[in-house]
Amino acid sequence: MTPVERIRTRALFAGVSERWIQLLPWAVAFVLCVVLLPTTSHVLRDWGLNSGVANALAVAQTAPLLLAVLRPLQAWYVIFGADIVGALALLTVEQDGVVWPFPPMEIVGYVALCLALGLREPRRTLVLVWLITAGANATLGLLAPEDTDGANPLITVLSGVALLLGGALRERYDAQRKLAEQETISEAERARRTLLEERARIARELHDVVAHHMSVITVQADTAPYRLDGVAPDVQEEFASIAAAARESLAEMRRLLGVLRNEDTHGELAPQPDLTRIGHLVEATVRAGVPVDYSPCEAAVPESVGLAAYRIVQEALANVVRHAPGAPTRVSVTAGDGEDGGWVTLLVVNGPAPGPPAAPLEEVGTGHGLVGMRERARLEGGTLDAGPLPDGGFRVAARLRVTGRKSTP
Repeated sequence: MTPVERIRTRALFAGVSERWIQLLPWAVAFVLCVVLLPTTSHVLRDWGLNSGVANALAVAQTAPLLLAVLRPLQAWYVIFGADIVGALALLTVEQDGVVWPFPPMEIVGYVALCLALGLREPRRTLVLVWLITAGANATLGLLAPEDTDGANPLITVLSGVALLLGGALRERYDAQRKLAEQETISEAERARRTLLEERARIARELHDVVAHHMSVITVQADTAPYRLDGVAPDVQEEFASIAAAARESLAEMRRLLGVLRNEDTHGELAPQPDLTRIGHLVEATVRAGVPVDYSPCEAAVPESVGLAAYRIVQEALANVVRHAPGAPTRVSVTAGDGEDGGWVTLLVVNGPAPGPPAAPLEEVGTGHGLVGMRERARLEGGTLDAGPLPDGGFRVAARLRVTGRKSTP
């Protein structure tokens, strides 16, 4: 069913927010039926029609007004046909005092029906309805007895006015609705443009600040063995490790900048880190001088869960390097099923740093690391618990909910 067809099957004023306006067409149609049905039947009987014929014509000329609230064109077919039949039936009775061809109560119902038509149907239909009404009145006028009052001009004029008024109100409502829709679209477009501008600003800041410094670190680490004399092999290996980590960070930064600057973002094209990449984090941490005992897990989990697990372990190990350099660390990743579904459990525990207390690499933390880890765990329907241990170490434990996990090692 097309949108136009759906609109035409709804009641008149169904799209208005006020409840009383939605009920107004039904109330008007009901009042007209209650008033016009007995009146029409009584008048037709007084003018000489058989009671059965008068009652049938009264029902056919008034009851479809209730249908006009939903389908005014179909109601017009019935009422217009009944009005013509009624006019022809009145030719068979004595014409003294008869208002022919349409009595006043029929004119009232027909004008109300034309108003409903104007509120629902397009211009072409309204013009055809008026032309048919005028043509039928003109044709009946040729059959009018000499002693009757002709009501043809009255119903022609009043029906035309009702059709014109209803059509004007409908077109005005449609114009206001389209204007409101356009304003909504414009507001959404402005919000989208503001979001893109903010993303572009963030991308510029990241590029100008972080990417620049990471590039400098990469160049310095790569060229240090050639600029400095007598660099030991293990020191050269350390510089190479620093350069590799910086290049990897730059690659992730470029992917992030691409996402921020892309107007039609559908995700990154490069594969996202997952559980299988946690081993690389452990290796980089070991090269930074932190002994790590790693219990791997290569379970097939959804991409979002694998990425969240990778980022949580990454942040936890980075905190060990920054705040407890050289502290023995244990990393455990396990996957299993519980009563409430599948879970991936992450555990990163570090002991106190060896030797006398030393100043951490960063004196003041931003506090964003733990907040970010908790947000990632919550997005995956899990939990995260982090805090210091009695022996001076630190513990990070997270549980991530897994749906549709394929296998567990």
